[in-house]
Amino acid sequence: MRRADRLFQIVQLIRGRRLSTAAYLAQRLEVSARTVYRDVADLQHQGVPIEGEAGVGYRLGQGFDLPPLMFTLDEARALVASVRMAQVWQDPALAQASQVALGKILSVLPAAARAAAQSMAVYAPPVGLEPSVQITLQTLREATQTRHKVQVDYRDATDQITQRILRPLGCFYWGKVWTLAAWCEHRHGFRSFRLDRMSHLQVIDGKVGQFQDEAGKRLADYLRAAAPAGTQDKLDGTA
Repeated sequence: MRRADRLFQIVQLIRGRRLSTAAYLAQRLEVSARTVYRDVADLQHQGVPIEGEAGVGYRLGQGFDLPPLMFTLDEARALVASVRMAQVWQDPALAQASQVALGKILSVLPAAARAAAQSMAVYAPPVGLEPSVQITLQTLREATQTRHKVQVDYRDATDQITQRILRPLGCFYWGKVWTLAAWCEHRHGFRSFRLDRMSHLQVIDGKVGQFQDEAGKRLADYLRAAAPAGTQDKLDGTA
């Protein structure tokens, strides 16, 4: 990587995070921490308002921005491939939004680069999620964003159906199925639920259905508690 490109990437990485350590930047750029220290010092000398210091971390001061980015051909191809997969493996609203966003990105590319990206031979045949699962995914994603509980009938791996009230925390894609990570008020603990085993999904509206992040019941807590042992039981919702 040319040094000019590396300096540009340092600014991009720092502005995308609240605090970036030299070790993180060195790992992403595949250089030494000493090189990062030197590059950051040069950027600061050139007037880029990078705040922080070696051994603590860096962040970008307010009021600084870069001009619109120009994507490389490989970056444009990656976006095209991602959006094509999104059409069949995401919910309808996200799939449509990603298609619109891709159109905006491709519109600023030179004609030859745009044609090359769009002609890439990577496709996602329309054999992804069932329409009912797509709608379930969208409902759960939106409930996660608005912090609303949901009520659902869930069929576990033994075909037993239970009614659950869940705090949706995040949706996870496993290659063939989507699961919901949630705090289950029926089990008083974290569980994961396959979307294709849900039925009669209903968002609980109003104040009674809204929840706030609570220590011990957040997505970060779920991720810390997740462990390889027992993962399959949690994925089946039977634990």
